[in-house]
Amino acid sequence: METVFIADDEQMIREGLKHIIDWASLGFAICGEAGSGEEALEGILKLNPKLVLMDIRMPKLLGIDIIRIARERGFSGKFIIISGYSDFAYAQTAIRLGVEFYLTKPIDEEELMEAVVRIRELLMKEQQSSNHIDLFRQKAKNVILYELITGIFSPESKKALSTDEFINLNLYADSYQVVIYEDFYGIAEPSYSFAELLMIANRGNHMFEHITIEAKEIIFLKGSYALRKFGDFLTYYDQHEHQKNSPLDVLFLAYGRPVKNMDEIYLSYEEALLLCRRRFFCIQGQHTLGYEDLPFMNAKENEIAPSMLRYYQELIIDSLQSFNRRKIAETLHGLELFLYNVKDDIKAVKHFLTDLFFQVKEKMNMIYNHKAIPFPSNSDIIERIENSFYLYEIILFLSELADLIINATGASSRDSVLDDILYYINHNYQTNIKLETIAPLFGYNSAYLGKIFHKATGESFNTYIDRRRIEQSKKLLFENKLKVYEIAERVGYKNVDYFHKKFKKYVGISPAEFRKTGTLAPL
Repeated sequence: METVFIADDEQMIREGLKHIIDWASLGFAICGEAGSGEEALEGILKLNPKLVLMDIRMPKLLGIDIIRIARERGFSGKFIIISGYSDFAYAQTAIRLGVEFYLTKPIDEEELMEAVVRIRELLMKEQQSSNHIDLFRQKAKNVILYELITGIFSPESKKALSTDEFINLNLYADSYQVVIYEDFYGIAEPSYSFAELLMIANRGNHMFEHITIEAKEIIFLKGSYALRKFGDFLTYYDQHEHQKNSPLDVLFLAYGRPVKNMDEIYLSYEEALLLCRRRFFCIQGQHTLGYEDLPFMNAKENEIAPSMLRYYQELIIDSLQSFNRRKIAETLHGLELFLYNVKDDIKAVKHFLTDLFFQVKEKMNMIYNHKAIPFPSNSDIIERIENSFYLYEIILFLSELADLIINATGASSRDSVLDDILYYINHNYQTNIKLETIAPLFGYNSAYLGKIFHKATGESFNTYIDRRRIEQSKKLLFENKLKVYEIAERVGYKNVDYFHKKFKKYVGISPAEFRKTGTLAPL
């Protein structure tokens, strides 16, 4: 339904114009009326009717002046001028000002109806044309927006659009920033639209634009005020807990850097896109990830390699065998930080962690083959890691596994750190074990641990290791299945001559002579 405004200085004529035709059947509703020129101008500018039916001679302000001033102030509605007499000069002026019909009093019902029908047709055509223009403009704007954000907006395209055209499209601003929003729980489509949450503050699309690019929901912030308000929102968002399943609880936001130049918008988008791909590394409950969190901006990128797999495997195994839960926690935290800064993709990270799980499991089963450690199956481990949405979930899984191993190997029954150290030595004497390497596992420096070890056992750390190795070598020599150099390697001596020297020191005879005696008398 379109609106019509009636202006005439005579009340009776205004009432007659209201009822002379069936306005509703012609698609119009009367929105207001006026009895003077000043009232008419005020009503027209305030109500912005599609059609004005007005006497040309109004008190205080003539109809022609009303039309001229209204046009100057942006009024684009249609006019039907009514006059008590025919005046060609007035008619000419009215036509120049865009008046569609000039009718004389007394008004002929059929003539007025014909004029209103024609105006209604004009309005419909203009609306259709306007809709096509708006649709074309929006499509053009979406294309420009897409090209600006993705970085394919060519210099030629930019030259073809003037600053005024960018302003008309609401794309010109002093700064820009790209935000991508997703569902926090990894659902394909967000439960709530962040664009809709922001819409109340986006009058006239001056603060942001919303566009979908490759199934990603994009918020394109425009202007320093919009960027500042987004910063305030992030501060509030990070400092407050959100009610479960509320709009703020189910959102995840990734945002790139603020930029000043249109040519740099794509940089903000690429960073936001990269951050979306790095959601795997978020800590528990983290709903936002910004350009400040990108690895290359605060740390040197790491690389997954077999050496790093061995490094963390050895750290975890040592911590498990020393029953040092604090060290395990520190190791897992270090592992998390290392993986956060790797340049490999998420798939490679998961493969790395799967291999780490398998190697720890295999090593612990080998060391504690007499213990029934209730490890999950390999298929369960693979499924758990592959289905983990975040790295912290896998780290927690490793922590749970470590606790399971410690409890299963009997650590909970050990009353002192020294018992744990001796237990560790008895299961690792065959490695290149040193006081300097195991002391930190138990929270000591090597000098202090050496003192309390000597006080408790009556001998030095190295002597204790040697005795443990020689005792085991005697058992292997008695079994007579391995060569002497193989036994030397098996108990932790890389140099067979050094093994001979040590063996003779503690046993009094050489390994070969001992094998001939066939006795296992203790040292």
